[in-house]
Amino acid sequence: MKLKQFIQIALMIVICSLTGVTVAMAAAAGQDEAQPDWFFHDLVDADFVKQHSAIPMPENVMIIDSRPFKPKYIKGHIPMAVSIPNTQFDKLVDKLPADKDALLIFYCEGTKCKLSHKSATKAEALGYKHVKVFAEGFPGWLAAGNYPAVSTEWVKKQVDEQADITLIDSRPKRNKYDKGHIPGAISLPDTYFDKMKDQLPPQKDKLLVFYCGGFKCKLSHKSAQKAMDLGYANVKVYAAGYPAWKAAAGDTVDVAAASQVKAGKEEGSIDIDYFKKMVAEQPDQLVLIDVRDADEFAKASLKTSTNIPIDNLEDKIKTLPDDKPIVFICGTGARSGEAFYMVQDVRPALKNVYYIEAEITFKKDGSFTIKKTAS
Repeated sequence: MKLKQFIQIALMIVICSLTGVTVAMAAAAGQDEAQPDWFFHDLVDADFVKQHSAIPMPENVMIIDSRPFKPKYIKGHIPMAVSIPNTQFDKLVDKLPADKDALLIFYCEGTKCKLSHKSATKAEALGYKHVKVFAEGFPGWLAAGNYPAVSTEWVKKQVDEQADITLIDSRPKRNKYDKGHIPGAISLPDTYFDKMKDQLPPQKDKLLVFYCGGFKCKLSHKSAQKAMDLGYANVKVYAAGYPAWKAAAGDTVDVAAASQVKAGKEEGSIDIDYFKKMVAEQPDQLVLIDVRDADEFAKASLKTSTNIPIDNLEDKIKTLPDDKPIVFICGTGARSGEAFYMVQDVRPALKNVYYIEAEITFKKDGSFTIKKTAS
């Protein structure tokens, strides 16, 4: 090899080495270059936000959603976050804590969204000393495996449209749920979650919305996490809970309202469509008594029914409750009808009693079909 060729090859090696160093340095500096200049100077991650998302929230911490209230915040937000849209910041500035030492965490719709950065800058200009931005925002919150919260407006829309969701009241049943709850909600107290989890739908992708007694109540949050641990993938919390529902919707469901049963055409019968709706949405508001024989009941029955065979009913009538409507059921309407008239003879003061005048086919999974009998 000639000296000239050797020198050329050596120079090429040096140049390639220097180029590699330059590329590496550029790559290392790329993180700073990739971050837009409009980013706020103090950023935090999802773990930091979750650490400070306490229930109830302390007075010296506020998580702030800078996105529009509609359609973003109402459909989903970080639990306990307050809605202060950046475009309305000046009008809603009084919602911020009075203490300028309070921790403020702003977020919006992800790393391409400027709203939270703008709001954080405004808050800092007002003298707040501990201002942070969760740049990954609401998408980052969900990506980290956290459940979202929804607003009263969203919940009411689902109820009004009879959407395919499962509303779950995590409060105690007797002193809370029975006195009033959101229409269509099932009672699954957090205290008894493990014992009653079979009330949850079998489909793990079904939308579950938990609620309890408002922003100071942890029950719905605890139940939501338990549901996610069971593998449910579409879980939300209505953090404002029943107090907000009652104040905004003005519509409660209580025992007295549920007691206004829609009667069928035959004396003592219950309207079939009404019965199916109640069993599906508010099964605990009816006392279902299956008067078939014990062997029939053992093969298939409704989950919330109690078996008192018609041959044994007369002696049990005096023990029947009077605080909820009683509905007798059987396979054809014959024995259930007999049960209704037996109550009239033995305990005529018990007025809130009905029976199904129809053919019922019971299934092992607790479901059923009803066929109206020919008149």
